[in-house]
Order: sequence, then structure tokens, then C-alpha cells
Amino acid sequence: MKKVIYIVIVIVVLAAVGFKLMSNKEQMAAKAAVAEIKSEAIPVTVTEVKSDKLDKSFTAQGNFAPIQSLTLLSETQGQVKRVLKRKGDKVRAGELLAQVENSTMAADLATAQTNAEKAKRDLERFENLAAGEAITQRQLEEARLAVKSTQAQLVAARQRLNKASITAPISGEINEIYIEVGSFLGPGTKLYDIVNVDKLKLKVKASESEVLLIEKGDKVTVKADAGAGQEYEGTVTAIAAQADPTLKFDVEVEVKNAANNNLRAGMYGTALFEVADTRDALLLPREAIVGSIQNPTVYVVKDGKAYLRNVKVGTVTQNKVEILAGVEPGEQIVQSGQINLREGMKVSVL
Repeated sequence: MKKVIYIVIVIVVLAAVGFKLMSNKEQMAAKAAVAEIKSEAIPVTVTEVKSDKLDKSFTAQGNFAPIQSLTLLSETQGQVKRVLKRKGDKVRAGELLAQVENSTMAADLATAQTNAEKAKRDLERFENLAAGEAITQRQLEEARLAVKSTQAQLVAARQRLNKASITAPISGEINEIYIEVGSFLGPGTKLYDIVNVDKLKLKVKASESEVLLIEKGDKVTVKADAGAGQEYEGTVTAIAAQADPTLKFDVEVEVKNAANNNLRAGMYGTALFEVADTRDALLLPREAIVGSIQNPTVYVVKDGKAYLRNVKVGTVTQNKVEILAGVEPGEQIVQSGQINLREGMKVSVL
């Protein structure tokens, strides 16, 4: 039995040694392949960092927000009797949304109305008596106070009854409903979320150099990133007086929605701020950028080799990118062929 165990152990050890040798062989082959690639020059095309005139017009991206948005809360107490508007329905300001049971409130209003009328008649009688000095001035004053008190009670009762009819405070669309028939409401209970997207605000950010080029009232061309290229006319309605921690300024652009309200709050949008002026800038073709505009890099060619370098970009046009930092005028930048490049690889310029 022990002999069999020893044989099994020897087989396992030999298998482990064989696997390790095979793994080392594969790693050596991979390193050799990489070395072979590095020894070969990768063909690329290059461009030169040049200073040129750049249109001062710029674009900025942001999110659409509704022109009005609110959560409607209950101002009354009682059981919901009817629900007239539901999620997705469009409503007008003042339109009835729901009805709360109001029989008790109606009775309170009737009582308050009766008390107010009685107090008014009592005051008229007391004034006649006071003219003949049949009552004291204190009694007359108490009658006057009773009229004021009952009138206040009447107003309060009428308001309670009116609040049992829940109406829309703004025009818009029901985005969410929190009640059903039979729900019991108390003051502060959430009823509806209503948003008005007939107009929207596109909230974007502008740099310190860009914010100086725009003013309130400027017309702006706006596109929804999710749209089919449809353009909307926007108007600059607000510009922040103070920059945020990233030295960007909040800018609000008001946009009138299409007739079918195809723009939705939360969508991404792009605003084009057209400026009839130019400035000097270092420019590179858009295809020279490796990775995204948010984390841009380029390959710089030096002494026949390509080196990856981080850059900072500014304005981005359809086919050009402004370079703010990272490269110098005259440096050679790989424009195409980057897909095969790694840091320090040899290149041959086509």
C-alpha cells in the first residue's frame, strides 16, 4: 500500500514540474514575441503641433432640467374620495387632481356662516342700543369683536373646504402619483410630482475664458445628444457670478420644447455658443488623440520612437482639438497607426 502511495506522489511531482516548465516556455515565447515586435518599426503617419487661428465659438454639454418641478403635498386631512389624474397625464394650473371627503368640512362651513351672520345682526342691534345709551361701550366693543372672530372662522372653514379639492398649482405632466382612492391624508402627505417640460433649462459649464464671451439674452443653438440632429433655439438666462471649485461657471440656457415635448428632463444636450472672433491656439487633428477627450493622450515621436504623453485639451471642433498643455509647437505627433503602438516602440514615418 505504501508503495502505491509513493508512486502516486512521484507522479504528481513530475506533473507539477512539467506544468511549470511548459508555463515558463510559454512566457519566454511571449516575451520573445514582444521583443520581436519592439525590434520592428511600426509604420505610422505623423502630424506637427501647429499654432493656428481658432474660432472663439465653443460648445458645452449638460443636462436638461424642467422649467418647473414640484412635489405637491397635502394641506388637508381626510380620506381620498376620487383620483382624477394619474401618472403621465398632462394638467393645467388650477385643474382638479383629486377630491378628499368633505362632508364634515361642508358642515363646519355652514356653521361658521350661521355664526357670522348672527354676529353681524347682533352688532347692528347693539349699535342701535348704544345710540340710545341702552348698553355700555364695552358691550358694543365685544359685539364688534365677535363679528371679527366669526368672520375669521368663516374664512378658515371656507379654506379647509377648498383644500379638500386638490388642484394643480402649475401646468405640466404628472411624473409620479403617491395616492389612491381610500388613502388617508394628513398635512404634508406626498400627493403628486409634477414637471413642466414645455420649456427646459440646459445647465452647462463654461471656463473662465469662455464665460467672458457670453451675456444674458444671447441666442444659442442647442441639440439633444439622443435626438436625430434636431436643433432648438435657446436663450442664455443665467450666468453664475462665482466659479465652482473646478473654476467653471454655471450657465443656464432656456429652450422651448417641440410641440410633442420630445425633449425630456435629464437628457444630455449640447449648446453651441457662436462667437464672431478668432484666437491663436495649438491645434491637432482629432484622430491624433488616444483614448477619450476626458482622459486624452498622444504619441510623440522622438529619435525614431513613440512615447505616450498626457495632454490637456480645450475647445473641440468637428476635426480639430485645442491643446492647452503637454506638447510644444513643432513636435511630431502620431496621427494614425496608434493601435499597434506601445511605449518606446520604434516607428517608421510614412
